[in-house]
Amino acid sequence: MIDRYTRPEMAAIWNRRAYFEYQRQVELAVVRAWAKFGKIPLEDCELIQRASFTLERIDEIEREADHETNAFVTALAESLGPESRWLHLGLTSSDVLDTAGALQLRAALDQIGARLRRVESAVARLALKHRRTAMIGRSHGMHAEPISFGFKLANWIAELRRTAVRLAAARDSIAVGKIAGSVGTHANVPPRVEEAACAELALGVAPVASQILQRDRHAEALCALALCASTLDKFATEIRHLQRNEVAELEEPFETSRHGSSSMPHKRNPARSERISGLARVVRANAQVGLENVALWHERDISHSSAERIVLVDSTTLVDYMLWLFAGIMEGLAVYPQRMRENLDLTRGQIFSQAAMLELVESGMNRQEAYDLVRAECHAAAATGEHLHGLLARHPQVIRHIEPERLAAVFDIERHLLHVDEAFARLGLNQLDSTPLKGADELD
Repeated sequence: MIDRYTRPEMAAIWNRRAYFEYQRQVELAVVRAWAKFGKIPLEDCELIQRASFTLERIDEIEREADHETNAFVTALAESLGPESRWLHLGLTSSDVLDTAGALQLRAALDQIGARLRRVESAVARLALKHRRTAMIGRSHGMHAEPISFGFKLANWIAELRRTAVRLAAARDSIAVGKIAGSVGTHANVPPRVEEAACAELALGVAPVASQILQRDRHAEALCALALCASTLDKFATEIRHLQRNEVAELEEPFETSRHGSSSMPHKRNPARSERISGLARVVRANAQVGLENVALWHERDISHSSAERIVLVDSTTLVDYMLWLFAGIMEGLAVYPQRMRENLDLTRGQIFSQAAMLELVESGMNRQEAYDLVRAECHAAAATGEHLHGLLARHPQVIRHIEPERLAAVFDIERHLLHVDEAFARLGLNQLDSTPLKGADELD
C-alpha cells in the first residue's frame, strides 16, 4: 500500500523486515519444539535462537536461487555454525509462510479492532449528546418522518458492533498455524511438534491441512474487512449527503488552513468522507480476490500467493487507515441543530401525514378514506405552501372527527422521539464515554 494511506502501526506489521521476522519466529519456535522432544540438542537449540538475517543477503541469494524461502533459510543459516543443520527440519515453505502469515494477520486485525473501538467511542459520545436533537428521517432521499440525530447514530453503533463481531470471528479463524509438512500428513514432522510450536506462538492448530492452510480462512478475513469498509462507506456517504449546501445539517472538520479547491476559494468539500468511500471500493474488490483464492489445485498451487501479497496487506492497511480517518471526522464533526429544525419544516407539516391519518382512523374514519383525505391535503400544502395543520384544521371531515387539541398533538415532534431512549437502553448507551479519542490529530 502507498504511504499516503498507511498508518505507522500497520506499517510496522507489514514492512519487509517484519515479514521475515515473523518467519524467523516460526523457524525458532519449531526448533524449540523439536528440542523439547529430544530431536535437537538443547545446546544447539540455544545457539539457533540467535539466528539473524539481513534483507540484503536474502535478496542476494534469491537473485540466484529464485526461491524466497530457501534464500531466507540460507541467510539464517549463515549467521550460525554447524547447529544450522537443524533449521527448517521437516518443514515445507508453507509451514513457515502460512504460520507467519497468521501471526501478521492476527496482529493486523488486533490493530483494526483497537481502531474500531475508538470509532465506536466517538460515535457513542455524539449519539448521547444528540439523543433528542430532532431531524428529518429520509427514505428514497425524500422527507419521511422525524427522528433524532442521536437515533441515527445509534443505528451506526449497532452496525459497528456487528462489524466487531465479524472481525473477531475472522481473527479467530485465521489465528492458527500449520506445521505439517509438504502435503499436510506430518510424514516428517509429528503433530506434537506442530502443537508445541503453535502453542509457543499463541496460535491454534489447524486440525487438518494440505500443504497450506485452507484459503477460506483468508477469504473470511477479507470479507469481514470488506464489510467493515462498506459500513464506513455508508457512514461517510451519509455525512456527504447531509453536508450538501441545500441540506447543511452536518459538516466534517474543516480547519482554517485547509483548501477545498484549486479554482474556487469558497469550497468546503467533504473530502475525507469521499476518500473513505473511494478506498472502500478497493477493499471490496480485494474480497473478491480472496474468494478466488479458495479454489486451488489439489493439495496446493501457488496462484494465491502473488495475489495475497497485495490484497492482505492492502485491505488491512486501508481499513486501519479508514477507521483512523473516520474517528477524526466524528471527533470534529460539526452538527447544526437549527438547520435540522428548519429542514423539518421544509414540507410544511407533510411529515406528520401518517400520524394525522391514524388519528382519523382511531376516530372512526375508514382507513382508505383517511389516507385519501390526508394525501389530498398534503398535495395542497405542497402547491400552496400552507402548513398541513392549517389545511386539516379547516377540513369539514377532520373537524367532525378530531378535536383541535388532538389535531395539534399530531404535529408534535416529541411523539416521534418517544421511544428513542428505549433504543439507547437496548444498546446500553446510558452515559457519556469520557475515554479520549486517539489517533485523530492528523487527518491528511
